[in-house]
Amino acid sequence: MKPDTDAMAPLNLGDLDLTTDEFILDEVDIHIQANLEDDLVKEALKTGVDLRQYSKQVEDELQRIEQASIKDYIKESQNIASLHNQITACDSILERMEGMLSGFQSDLSSISSEIQTLQQQSVSMNMRLKNRQAVRSHLSQLVDELVVPGAMIQVILESPVTEQEFLEQLHELNNKINFAKELSFRETLACSDIQDIVDRLKIKAVTKIREFILQKIYSFRKPMTNYQIPQNTLLKYRFFYQFLLANERTVAKEIRDEYVDTMSKIYYSYFKSYSGRLLKVQYEEVADKDDLMGVEDTAKKGFFSKPSLKSRNTIFTLGQRGTVLSPAELEGPILIPHTAQRGDCRYPYETLFRSQHYALLDNGCREFLFLSDFFMVAGNSALDLFNSVMGKTLSLFLKSMSTYVSDCYDSIAVFLCIHIILRFRAITNKRTIPALDKLVVLHHAPDPLS
Repeated sequence: MKPDTDAMAPLNLGDLDLTTDEFILDEVDIHIQANLEDDLVKEALKTGVDLRQYSKQVEDELQRIEQASIKDYIKESQNIASLHNQITACDSILERMEGMLSGFQSDLSSISSEIQTLQQQSVSMNMRLKNRQAVRSHLSQLVDELVVPGAMIQVILESPVTEQEFLEQLHELNNKINFAKELSFRETLACSDIQDIVDRLKIKAVTKIREFILQKIYSFRKPMTNYQIPQNTLLKYRFFYQFLLANERTVAKEIRDEYVDTMSKIYYSYFKSYSGRLLKVQYEEVADKDDLMGVEDTAKKGFFSKPSLKSRNTIFTLGQRGTVLSPAELEGPILIPHTAQRGDCRYPYETLFRSQHYALLDNGCREFLFLSDFFMVAGNSALDLFNSVMGKTLSLFLKSMSTYVSDCYDSIAVFLCIHIILRFRAITNKRTIPALDKLVVLHHAPDPLS
């Protein structure tokens, strides 16, 4: 047998220097010191056991334990194999579970993305729904305004203007006319579908309203007519004039001019007749030029001379004439001339003046309120319209008073009339009626004492 040359090769120890005693001793000291600190070694040294024998005993014990362990491993080999198989199976199951969880995580990510997409679609659909609802509301209102119901057509064409349903449908027709005008400004094509029907209904309504109002105005002209009753009737239908003013101004102007002409003549005729009849119940004996103090008696003496029946001591005495300014007398009922004539009653001029001007005050205030309400005027427009109605009557009053004062020597009557005018001015201010404020019937009258 040939010896192995490689095995017999010299051992290369490199830089290891085995001759260094100091290094070997240091290592041995450390090893010895570590063994001496062992509990078993300390116990053996204390009992005086031989370390060699004790080392052999320990080695044998380790071999015995190793053999026992090997037997135990061999005995439990089947269990260990079963445990290995179980661990392998569990590992496979865990691996599949890991795959399932990874797939589930991927599915969750996909579901989260789908939920976000659905949420965005829901927001978009909700916005479209709101827009459609808003458009539907506007379109519904537009269609309602455009549609002309059959009931409206029937009522406007057939029902009398005094019926409540006619007034209601007239309001609706006015709204549709205004709406059609607004659509025409916007050049909406749907406006042409109803324009013809609305125009025809408007013409029919204007015709019926014109006939009704003119009939009421003409009823003022009948003798012994209480014109306040048809005026109150017209106030109930003030919307008629408003409708005419908004849709047919020429007809509205025609009605207003007809009313002004009619009432102007009525007031003028009434007050002219009333003033003339009042003068018939005035005292026959009134102060004249010869009753003034310092005037020479000019009575002619002779066969045809008429003796004076008046007493100069009482002709300018106030007496009970001042009661005409008391509240009870000032705003009392006006005098009825034919009643006074039947009773053979006579009154001083200031009493007739009070009755005449209180009638003017009462009628003027009522007329101003009616004009402002029915014809819908205010401010200077109301004053101008009032002057158109009452202008001739006021001129009649001014002319009558001017004529009376120019030939009047009863200073007490004149001054009482001035105070009556001042009191009546206060009444008009209290009623907030400015129409009669500028009526100063004594402004241009000559001084009775000049």
